[in-house]
Amino acid sequence: MTTLLRRLVGPRLSSSRCLGVILRETHGRTVHLIPRDGARLLAGGDRPLTACSRAHSRRQHTEAAKPVEVDVKRLDGEDDGVVEVLMCQHKARNALGHVFVSQMRELVSTLSSDSAVRVVVFRSLVPGVFCAGADLKERALMNNTESDLFVHGLRSLMTQIASLPMPTIAAMDGVALGGGLELALACDLRTAAYSAQMGLIETTRGLLPGAGGSQRLPRMVGITLAKELIFTGRRVGGQTALEMGLVNRAVEQNQTGDAAYREALSLAREILPQGPIAVRMAKEAMNRGVEVDIGSAMAIERMCYCSGHPNTGQTGGYGCLHREETPTVHLGNKLVMISR
Repeated sequence: MTTLLRRLVGPRLSSSRCLGVILRETHGRTVHLIPRDGARLLAGGDRPLTACSRAHSRRQHTEAAKPVEVDVKRLDGEDDGVVEVLMCQHKARNALGHVFVSQMRELVSTLSSDSAVRVVVFRSLVPGVFCAGADLKERALMNNTESDLFVHGLRSLMTQIASLPMPTIAAMDGVALGGGLELALACDLRTAAYSAQMGLIETTRGLLPGAGGSQRLPRMVGITLAKELIFTGRRVGGQTALEMGLVNRAVEQNQTGDAAYREALSLAREILPQGPIAVRMAKEAMNRGVEVDIGSAMAIERMCYCSGHPNTGQTGGYGCLHREETPTVHLGNKLVMISR
């Protein structure tokens, strides 16, 4: 068991000072904290963003003989607290292959436990591409069992991204198709260039979205429109995506091809000044609340309000619980309760 508050805000807050939320679930991963030294994570130094870190690349080749397909950078100065996830698989256009997925999973796992991270921006260093979706060359070499296991792993990765405690933003400056759009849908917010193309195109290949797209898209744009987009495999540009509610902001592409990224950074800067614990708890309240009925959602809001309230554990501050109250909420097969 682990307390929700510890997962959300790290060890800075004592559980004796605030009400925690206990989730009955098993966490089997090893957590590595990210050093807060003002430098890039894994990438190191002030190297340009036009390519992945050479130092990290050498380390990766030495340790695992694998190329770097996903890198990460911590911003500093006025942007301290913003971390960029850099997708840099140029040859396969950021296709979701084994190496890409493995590196992304490890990176997201590391970010999830770092309370110094305030906003995460997912962006691509491949011109004209956010993520091209599944690696079809790899998929063609798999048998049915291997394919099922790999798709299950993709679905798990998207859930891992969606479960990050801090706000996440996908910056789509290019193509985001199939699994690429599913990755963006797993983020909290999305920005796009007008020239970007996005769509869940799996039905055009005799498949259906298998990494969460069939569930997240209806929750985002409505069931009727989602059915139309998935049934037809239709692709839409940034402006249309904005009108649908698929993205939060859409902008004209610039000469450097990173307009959506710049808009995402602008959005991140609007989040940075806000209370970090409050933002994380607000995300948890909304994400959990949409899964249940309104009464249970109100109880979740109350729990999150207490956990994020500066006077938690003291009298005063509406929303905090009396000692004799121990409400519980069922979220699927999980029992959520307030610990004393």
